[in-house]
Amino acid sequence: MYEIAIIGAGPAGASAALFAAKAGKKTLLIDNDKGMTRRGWYENFYGISEIGGPDLVETGHKQAVKFGAELVNDQAVNLTAGSEGIVIESESGATYEAKHVILATGVLTDLAAKAGVETKDGTEPRIKTVVAVNAEGKTNIEGIWAAGTVAGVSVHAIITAGDGAKVAINIISELNGARYVDHDLLKA
Repeated sequence: MYEIAIIGAGPAGASAALFAAKAGKKTLLIDNDKGMTRRGWYENFYGISEIGGPDLVETGHKQAVKFGAELVNDQAVNLTAGSEGIVIESESGATYEAKHVILATGVLTDLAAKAGVETKDGTEPRIKTVVAVNAEGKTNIEGIWAAGTVAGVSVHAIITAGDGAKVAINIISELNGARYVDHDLLKA
């Protein structure tokens, strides 16, 4: 069983997976390779002068995998309560169970709604529906969280990446029983 599974591997999902795996949590990152980030060009992403969407997504995947996240190319189609967490059923027929699941599905709320996760009207242009979350990223279903555009934050990649990191840190803190902080130092 995974401690944290993330559905969606764009900036929000990959950022969440990076933090979760770097914190030593058994992490699964599920990517269907259909995210809108791949279609963008970015000149407003902090620390990067310019980058194409495919390269940005690939870099995020590599960072998460570097720290131990397992990356699976598949489509999550159902979420149900399991014996110890949330069971994720995939289009390929595979199933995964995780104590915590982060929905980072961009503009798509159908998986959340099918699982009984509450949704609400979106406030961003062209984003009609989002998942209802509290300030930490929790939904109305125990163990299911949401981050990024699907959680109602701005569609800008830099903002969704930060939201993914925030939600992961909140889950890591809950799992650890103490507030988690990850700061690396320059090596001498």
